[in-house]
This record gives sequence, C-alpha cells and structure tokens, in this order.
Amino acid sequence: MKSKRTLYILALGIFGIGTTEFGVIGILPQLATAFDVSIEKAGWLLSGFALAVAVSGPFMMMLLSSFKRKNLMAFVLGIFAFSNLLSIIAPNFGFLLVARILPGFFHPVYWSIALSSAANLVSEKEAPRAVSIVFGGFTIASILGIPIATLMADVFNWQSSFILYAVINVISFAGILLFLPNIPIPDKKAAGTNSSIFKKKVLWINLLVACFIIAAMYATYGYMADYLGKVNRMNGKEISILLFIFGVAGIFGNQLAGKFLSKSIYITTLLFILSLGVVHLLLYNLGTEFISVAIMIAIWGLVHSGGFLISNINVTSSAPESREFINSIFTSCGNIAVTLGTSIGGFWIAHFGIHQIIWSSMLCLAVSFLILLLKKTEIVSSDIIKKTPA
Repeated sequence: MKSKRTLYILALGIFGIGTTEFGVIGILPQLATAFDVSIEKAGWLLSGFALAVAVSGPFMMMLLSSFKRKNLMAFVLGIFAFSNLLSIIAPNFGFLLVARILPGFFHPVYWSIALSSAANLVSEKEAPRAVSIVFGGFTIASILGIPIATLMADVFNWQSSFILYAVINVISFAGILLFLPNIPIPDKKAAGTNSSIFKKKVLWINLLVACFIIAAMYATYGYMADYLGKVNRMNGKEISILLFIFGVAGIFGNQLAGKFLSKSIYITTLLFILSLGVVHLLLYNLGTEFISVAIMIAIWGLVHSGGFLISNINVTSSAPESREFINSIFTSCGNIAVTLGTSIGGFWIAHFGIHQIIWSSMLCLAVSFLILLLKKTEIVSSDIIKKTPA
C-alpha cells in the first residue's frame, strides 16, 4: 500500500512537468500569432525544451547525484513553476524561448529519480506496471492540463495557460515535500558500472528504436492543434475537446501497454509500431465531421500514449543494474527524439503542407521497424553463439 502511494506521488510530479513540457502543443497557433512567427518557428518552444533535456540528461544526474532525492525533485518542480511565471511576462519570442528552455536542463533529474524509484519499489517482473503508474502522470497531464490550457488560451489569452502550468507545478512541489517519503541515494559503488553499460550492443539498438518511435509520435502530434484546425476544420473549443478525448483514451492505452510489456517487450513494441502506422494512415484520410474525427482521435490517443513507456522499458531493460543512470540516458534519448520529430514535422509542413505531415511520422516508424527487426536478428545470433559448444 505504501509503495503504491509513493508511485502516485511520483506521478504527481510527472504531471506537473508533463503539463509544462507538452502544454504548448495545444496553443502553438496562438503563440505563433501573438509573437508574429511561423508555426514551424513556434515549434521550437517544444523542440528547444527537448533539446535542453537531451543535452543535460546524464550530466545533470551525475552532477547532483550526492543530493537528497526528495529535495532534488522538489527543487526541479520549483524551477518549473518559476519558468512558467517568466513565460507569462515574455515581451518577445526570444525571451519566451529562453524561459521555456530553462527548466529543460533540470527535467532529467526528476524523471530519472522518479522512474528508477518506481522500478526499484517492486519486483523485476512488475517493474513495467509500476513505471506505467508514474507515466500515468504524463497521461493525466494530456487529459487535463493540455486541453484545459488550450481552452483557456481560446477563451482568455495564451498567458492564462502559463498561469495554469505554474499553479500545477506549485501543487506538485507541495505534494512532493509533504507526502513523498525519503528516497535512499543509490550505492556510489554502482556508479563504477555506468561506463560498461555503453559496451552493450543491445543498448544502442534499443536507443535507436526508442528514438525513431518517439520521433514518429511527435512529428505529427507536435502539430496536432494546427492539423486539426487547418485539415479537419475544427475550431478552438472543438480542438480542446478532441485533446481531452485523446488524453482520456491515453489512460487506458498506458495501462494496456504496461500489461503487455509484462508479458513480452519485443511483441508489444512491434504491435505498437504497426498500430501507430495504421492510425496515421487513417488520420490522413479523415474528413471534417466532428464525430468521425473524435473517434479517430480516441484511437490515436489509445495507441500513442504507450509509446514513451514502451520506449523506456526497452532502454532500461538493457541495464537494469543501473536504473537511475540508464533512465537519464533514456530521458536524453527521448528528448532528442522529440526534437528530431518536431523538426522533421516542421520541415515537412514548410515543404509539403500540414496535411502531408503524416508521412514524416510514417518514415520514422518504418526506420524503427527495420531497427527492431535488426534487434531480433542480434538476439537470435547471440542465443546461437551461447548454445554453440566451445
């Protein structure tokens, strides 16, 4: 019971961070208009943040490794709240971009501690489900934070969205300080094994699979509000409702992914890639009827939400002996992938138009599929070598 309560408290912090990081997805069109920049340039509010996370990932975790975990997590949430307050008063796009990037450097610290702590609380077999509970904080951010912020920007102004993000982070900050039990600092002797992790071929394969899966997810999802507005002819309130539907479906998708991963990581990853590909093909052929769009968005949310969890379990299963460090590597990989995905998506929009952005995701999915097949070949080859008598 106590371990489950801890998982939900950790998820609360992920909720605050996820709302800040991805909340701009729903208000990119308003921000582009407010600061008189293109939608592709506005996309840097998402990809710039992700790039900061990618660059700082393992280094920030190593730099702050001697500090108490609970205090570190609260500190990170405080930085997130402060950055949102700076965003509210942004006089120009450059200031807003800097305010957005600031918390990105501290983001990996919270994620690494939260995800490794979740896995360490339970047995190896139950780790995917425990991690899925913590990831649920991000899913709930998609359900409540992102669509409500989108609606607030439509009804009031874009600043009101950042006020919401700041409030959520303050609540998460208080929750961590008041209710999270102390988390022990990992044995420093384990740090010596970190360098050997990079010698594992399966780690590099899993990182590439994760990178292209997440890039495929965000190449289209990063411009979801713009796509729904321009291609499907939805207005601001309808987009808010659709984002809410996307998030609600995501709760079930995240839980489903956790259950499937407990049975087979490889098959779950393969099914995810194929399912997301089919979803994107169906999205491409959608019309402008709200009901049909809503049904398709629900299916998209159901599939999409498992992507981060599936990618995380693939990477962390490569080195379960050093969870905190490998989670910082995954955090960097995931955010490089978000940057890659949103950059590819922005390029696609600029050269082929918003409707064709689906094909940028399909390209990334095809690459991830081929790498996954390579992984299977490597596993089979390793098994044959192990079974061959000397």
